[in-house]
Amino acid sequence: MAAAAAASIMAVLVATAAGRVWAEEEGGRQNGTARRDVTYDGRALILDGTRRMLFSGDIHYTRSTPEMWPGLIENARKGGLDVIQTYVFWNVHEPIQGQYTFEGRYDLVKFIREVHAQGLYVSLRVGPFVEAEWKYGALPFWLHGVPNITFRSDNEPFKVHMQNFVAKIVKMMKDEKLYYPQGGPIIISQIENEYKLVEAAFHSRGPPYVQWAAAMAVNLQTGVPWMMCKQDDAPDPIINTCNGLICGETFLGPNSPKKPALWTENWTSRYPLYGHDPRFRSAADLAFAVALFIARKKGSFVNYYMYHGGTNFGRFASSYVTTSYYDGAPLDEYGLIWQSTWSHLRELHAAVKQSEEPLLSGSYSNYSFGEQQEGHVFETESDCVAFLVNFDKHKTSNIQFGEASFQLAPKSINAQHGLRTAQIVQPLNDVDNWKIFKEPIPRENSNTTHTGNRFFEHLSTTKDGTDYLWYLSRYDYRSNGHGQLVLNVESQAHVLHAYINNDYLGSVHGSHDGPKSIILKTPITLKEGQNSISLLSVMVGSPDSGAYMERRTFGVRKVSIQQGHHKSHSLNNELWKHQVGLSGEMNSIYTQEGSSRAQWTTIDKSAHFPLIWYKTTFDTPWGNDPVTLNLSSMGKGEVWINGESIGRYWVSFKTPSGQPTQSLYHIPRYFLKPRENNLVLMEEMGGDPLHITVNTMSVTRVYSTVDQLSTPSLLSRRKHPAVRLRCQKGKHITNIEFASYGNPVEDCRSSGRNCLGSCHAETTEFVVKDACLGRRKCAIPVRPAKFGGDPCPGIEKSLSVVATCG
Repeated sequence: MAAAAAASIMAVLVATAAGRVWAEEEGGRQNGTARRDVTYDGRALILDGTRRMLFSGDIHYTRSTPEMWPGLIENARKGGLDVIQTYVFWNVHEPIQGQYTFEGRYDLVKFIREVHAQGLYVSLRVGPFVEAEWKYGALPFWLHGVPNITFRSDNEPFKVHMQNFVAKIVKMMKDEKLYYPQGGPIIISQIENEYKLVEAAFHSRGPPYVQWAAAMAVNLQTGVPWMMCKQDDAPDPIINTCNGLICGETFLGPNSPKKPALWTENWTSRYPLYGHDPRFRSAADLAFAVALFIARKKGSFVNYYMYHGGTNFGRFASSYVTTSYYDGAPLDEYGLIWQSTWSHLRELHAAVKQSEEPLLSGSYSNYSFGEQQEGHVFETESDCVAFLVNFDKHKTSNIQFGEASFQLAPKSINAQHGLRTAQIVQPLNDVDNWKIFKEPIPRENSNTTHTGNRFFEHLSTTKDGTDYLWYLSRYDYRSNGHGQLVLNVESQAHVLHAYINNDYLGSVHGSHDGPKSIILKTPITLKEGQNSISLLSVMVGSPDSGAYMERRTFGVRKVSIQQGHHKSHSLNNELWKHQVGLSGEMNSIYTQEGSSRAQWTTIDKSAHFPLIWYKTTFDTPWGNDPVTLNLSSMGKGEVWINGESIGRYWVSFKTPSGQPTQSLYHIPRYFLKPRENNLVLMEEMGGDPLHITVNTMSVTRVYSTVDQLSTPSLLSRRKHPAVRLRCQKGKHITNIEFASYGNPVEDCRSSGRNCLGSCHAETTEFVVKDACLGRRKCAIPVRPAKFGGDPCPGIEKSLSVVATCG
């Protein structure tokens, strides 16, 4: 699909502000300084009396490091963004009730100040429920223990704590003068998040909660508008906004003609889940969706979720969500520019901004040119901009519009692509450099305060402070005949490991879309008399959404032993002890200090068994390229670098295509020392650490193909379409692998592939090398004269180039 726009800007008009005023004039106005306020009307947000077309992108401060923030924000600005959007994550700021942290990568004020320093605005999604594939939707787990609480409903205990946190964040922003009327960058805030999806489940306690949350937010008097996403009944003056893939087709529109059409989440890909193949979204599809939202819905604010996804460090990913988050966003997990998405959207932003005045102030009309072709026109007395849309995925469409004829292609034709490479810089294959610690298997005689004739619920017992909970009991076996003994365990956790008398029996795991319960059914051997049963329940993240989250239950639910065809013996009401966490966790053996408390030994034949801790050291790779750890030889667990958790890994859970969902794990350079970095892994299922490698990640190959009918870039002075190649910062073009002006094969990114078509200009390689070699970026016009003339008259031509960066 593709959208084409024709624009003629004859003059610049001044928009009038007819919407609600959220801020009074600052006192400085009387002293001759400019007024700063944020208002809105039915067309747009209005800053200082001027309607604004705003492009925004989500970058979450918690999913990167402060050292990365300046570069991420700079590349977002260069990509044509006006606004950086972020959630506020309650459970990182108040992990213990009344104890707050805003340091390191949780320094919200520092992040917002960096956005401001680079000239961008901020959309602050306070929530404080955010979902965001973040554990417990960012609600702190201590809320679970508040008496008589029901999350996200007309419930006094929840509302008290929610209001306290929201008010604290608003006060902090005010104290730091970060709201726009104060001279800061925050131009809009969000209260709650996609509540309409669960509102009906709360019956009579749903709608009053929406009214309360809206009134509470407005009464905080931030001086900027508030919004609610996916909340069609958002009460005035709250703006209801759209989240989704195609809001140009699905959004019902603002619930008042006095409110603008805002798109708070345009999903740039789909968040990855363990066991699922990654699902990326094409640049053409993204750009088409944005153009359609602006054209059909008179949209004036589009936010990309995510613009940079980053990394779910530690245990913050929600159920079954990978450590890497939205790696296919315009800026990938490491902060590298993801082509062609980044450049394609940058061109779109420039085209829309060129037509900002008629889009925001002009009269609107629409036309039909066929079953799959339509037009949307915005006109002022002097300006006109038309969106001509072709929904046909396969055919070029010719449209007569006014006195001009336009060809609308069925797909995007002007894009640069980048291919990343993970280069091995240090294999960790020296067995003498590895040490192991065998996690002890606890037994029913272990000391624990969690004891009862029932199974304790997993999360309420662990307080979500660890993924692991041991269920410990014993079974007095008396032989009563023949037949195989079978252990049956039903659990509502995500993974279960079983041991009898310290012997490993097996494991079972669930999946994001699978049944709520997992079943382990395995043959066992028992000794006469007392036998210890040790069951390890494992969560791979806590839930991030849904109604009544505080009522959700996890962990072991049923245990029985059966022999042959005899009736099974239920152990549900036997005495069960529960041990929270692993010994290595409780002793923090992943830190320098805690490591001394473990009895580390050399690798032996048991090294590939489950529940083994591994440690080694490595030196930091030279240069500035992002650093990754390749864990494709491991199973499942968590990994720490110099005491910092870089997240969970689960490479043994293969996707339908037979590959791990994620095998490369990002190590921010800020976590590293120049030499002897401590690497510690908790391997839960069994793996081979001798095949782990330290890699650097970079864009080593860039590819672009541009048709002669493409529209010239609005960001260039050239009058002709051009192939544009760009290497990442610090690299330059070292080789031209392929170049053809003619009709080359459409996608020639595969190395060594013969991509020449029936038409090819022999001078292409010389022209491209002359323009590009040794440079970080270059542009080659797509016109016959550049290549010594037309190599094949009558054939539609394009220029395709594949280059190497080094």
